[in-house]
Amino acid sequence: MCDLVARTGRHQQRYEGGCRLLAGCIPFRYKSSDENQKVVEVLMISSQSGPGFLFPKGGWENDETVEEAAKREAIEEAGVRGDLEDFLGFYYFKSKSNQDEFCPEGLCKASVFAMRVNEVLESWPEKSTRQRNWLTVPEAIKLCRYPWMKEALEKDFSQRLCIDSAGNKNN
Repeated sequence: MCDLVARTGRHQQRYEGGCRLLAGCIPFRYKSSDENQKVVEVLMISSQSGPGFLFPKGGWENDETVEEAAKREAIEEAGVRGDLEDFLGFYYFKSKSNQDEFCPEGLCKASVFAMRVNEVLESWPEKSTRQRNWLTVPEAIKLCRYPWMKEALEKDFSQRLCIDSAGNKNN
C-alpha cells in the first residue's frame, strides 16, 4: 500500500504563451564497471498510452516551483527521490493528450532536469500502471519513445554529465 497519492486534474496547471508548462527529469545513478569506470544508468518508465519508454514528467502546478514539480513527478511516476543536479533545458512539443480549453493546440513546454537518485521507493503512486527500468545511456537512447526526450538525453544530459558514447562518465 502506498501512502503517497498522485495529483490529478488540470485545475492547478500553469500555462504560458499558449503552452502547457511541464516539469520533468532524467533520473540517474552511477554504477562501477569491471574496468573501474563509472557507468551512468538512467531510469525510464513505461508509457501508459502506448509502447516505448520515457522519463517522468507532468504538469507544473500553481502551488509549486518547477523544481518541486520535477521531483514530484519522479516520485509519482517512477518511485524515486533524488537531488536535481542540472537544468538541461526547455523542450517544446505537441501532445494530443494535453489539448484542453487553455491549450487547444496541445503545445507543451517542458523544463527538464538531471536528477541524481538517492532513494528508490518500494511503493509509489503509479506502481500498478508503470514499469521502471535502469538502462545505460545508449540503451535508453534506443528505447526512448519521444524525439524531444531523446534529444534531452543524447545531447544535453550526456554533454553536461560528460558521458561518452559507451555510457561511461568521463572525469
